Amino acid sequence: MKTRINQLFFLVLFFLPANAQKDYTKYVMPIMGSQSEFSLSNGNLYPATALPWGMNYWSPQTATKNDDRWFYSYNRYYLTGIRQTHQPSPWTGDYGVFSLMPTVGKKNFLEEDRKSWFSHKAETSLPHYYKVYLADYNVTAEVTPTERSCMMRFTFPETNQANVVIDAFARASYIKVIPEENKVIGYSTDRFGYENQRVPSNFKNYFVIYFDKPIQNYSIWKEDALIKNEKETQGKRTGAIVSFSTKRGEAVQARISSSFISWEQADQNLKTEVAGRNFDEVCSESKEIWNKQLSRFSVENATLNDLDKVRTFYTCLYRLLLFPREFHELDAKGNIIHYSPYNGKVCPGRMYTDNGFWDTFRAVHPFFNLFYPTQSKYILEGLANTYKESGWLPEWAAPGHIDIMVGSNSTSVIASAYLNGVKDVDIKTLWEGIIKNAYNAHPTITSVGRAGAKEYDALGYVPNDIGVKESAARTLEYAYADYCIYKLAKELKKDNKTIETFAERSFNYKKLFYPKYNLMAGRNSKGDFRENFNPFSWGGDFTEGNSWHYSWCVFHDPAGLSELMGGQKKFVAMLDSVFILPPVFDESYYGQVIHEIREMQIMNFGQYAHGNQPIQHMTYLYDWAGQPWKTQYWTRQIMDRLYKPTPDGYCGDEDNGQTSAWYVFSALGFYPVSPVSGDYAIGSPLFPELVLTMENGRKLTLKALNNSDENVYIDNIDWDKKEYTKNFFTHSQLQKGGNILFQMIPKPNYRRGTKKDTFPYSFSDK
Repeated sequence: MKTRINQLFFLVLFFLPANAQKDYTKYVMPIMGSQSEFSLSNGNLYPATALPWGMNYWSPQTATKNDDRWFYSYNRYYLTGIRQTHQPSPWTGDYGVFSLMPTVGKKNFLEEDRKSWFSHKAETSLPHYYKVYLADYNVTAEVTPTERSCMMRFTFPETNQANVVIDAFARASYIKVIPEENKVIGYSTDRFGYENQRVPSNFKNYFVIYFDKPIQNYSIWKEDALIKNEKETQGKRTGAIVSFSTKRGEAVQARISSSFISWEQADQNLKTEVAGRNFDEVCSESKEIWNKQLSRFSVENATLNDLDKVRTFYTCLYRLLLFPREFHELDAKGNIIHYSPYNGKVCPGRMYTDNGFWDTFRAVHPFFNLFYPTQSKYILEGLANTYKESGWLPEWAAPGHIDIMVGSNSTSVIASAYLNGVKDVDIKTLWEGIIKNAYNAHPTITSVGRAGAKEYDALGYVPNDIGVKESAARTLEYAYADYCIYKLAKELKKDNKTIETFAERSFNYKKLFYPKYNLMAGRNSKGDFRENFNPFSWGGDFTEGNSWHYSWCVFHDPAGLSELMGGQKKFVAMLDSVFILPPVFDESYYGQVIHEIREMQIMNFGQYAHGNQPIQHMTYLYDWAGQPWKTQYWTRQIMDRLYKPTPDGYCGDEDNGQTSAWYVFSALGFYPVSPVSGDYAIGSPLFPELVLTMENGRKLTLKALNNSDENVYIDNIDWDKKEYTKNFFTHSQLQKGGNILFQMIPKPNYRRGTKKDTFPYSFSDK
């Protein structure tokens, strides 16, 4: 019966009259990817109730320890609170956290003591709304978000001891109850997970909570003990319990806001976003905001067989629009200001955080450049402010610089935006930061700047015998970043020496090519490859992968890579081998089978490891080799087999929208292999029809005639009724809008896209 109801609703949604309002939020499944753990990631996600790019997200907590980085797991049956979270990944942890938990009766406040049984059958999770029934207390808890605030609603039974437990978490926190104002204030400084998170000593997340019902009694607590007859306390861990007298079914509403600047600013955020409105009004507006964004990517003429694909598509789109997170606020005069997680001061302008560019330079930021150029502009403003305040461009911010991952990928984020039309930015400051990054290593943080920069400058690669980990991965990413600098230098009309230097450095990837294996490998300072080189060995010279994954990381020059491998036929044979080889591995570098290895092993895709980012573009490289039908086949295989709208719906870490961005782009039928070039390699569109609304209001309609699970191959393409023969679209073409018609067939068209003039851009060709 439930399936039949879902099908009927699906029909109603997608076959409404043209002027009827569609509700796209119904197809977002925030629980997708939430069935994860340390040893195996199915997304490593929590059900975030939030607004696009909002400063604060809200999520239920199932963990019975606050510092459990997998704080929501679909497999658990207890709930211990609804928390404000800023966690971009369990691997980086959370910060500035606090939570609320409604209880009845005894004033239990520690996680294990206050927990309640719950069921997913009595849980509703949507982008703009979360609801859960807490069985042990007969209480229903709800939350709906704004950018920096939220409203919670707790519906209690009849009792004279309806409690709300406020937990300010550990490290150093403060709590104060102001009963005459039905108000609680506090701050949290908690940071846990990744131990090298760097923030100034004055870092605090200030919060304010207002209840719409008089506080009948209250208690505060510190560590594991209640403190009587006190209104405030501070210490390693603090909290409060406020209590009310309620009738059966009576709701207590809480208006909650926070600020990284002050309590006064938290009050200002609350006044701006939720003051004077009730829960339903805020929820309705939040839903409208999400529908405004989701409706820009309108699936049309879908069938019942497409239901799971539609759900997956809109869930991935929702994930794609969550990060990077705003870290700025609006003061009483409407000025944009932010607490700097770099110098500890309150500074003017925008700031963004919780983003790892090693992941997101690939497809997330290109997606913003194409569909949200204003947002790209704002993000670049934040990058310029980061450079001004810390002296370095960020590579992984959460909320300050953290020492994780490799590369110099802020360069790609900046260059791809600027070269694809995002011009109204402080390019002088950004260029200064890019050049500093290119020639310098940060003194203490290996992820910022370029570790091994001097050796790279001298040798053209980072040697693997100088104490710099993952040297081959760094070299390949530095070479791509150098290409980005070359393109940007030409656009900015820099001097010939600069342009020529970075053009030459763009070919540094060739210095790691090991002809014996036809793959990339690390080298030492003398230029020698490892005698015991094993292309199936994870880690060492590579980052969370092996040579079979990283050898394709020549985003800007697939033609050059093809030539190194012996020409198109051998290039295709090497691409094919990724899927033909068994999923064998050598984990000796790590001393254990890390979750990324296990995720590759169990997916039945050979050596293809879609659960991690370095290889995600690889299936599109057939477009450069005259066999685009293999791109079409494999992209559809990955979409159909590795993504589901279920708790185990991803095949590895989702990572700040990147794995979702791959799906969204691939569902559209194209993907930005080299973000700076402005070319999008063509794959296989997933839906019969998608209508895309560009930021400038123009429409881009993608129709795939005879599209089905069997008809995954492209016979021909028409653009505005003219035959289109290329294996790629360009950024400028797509932004102009129009009508693209794909004719889909069940067998490959071996004639289309085979000639070199149909291939996307490669640096070697120019």
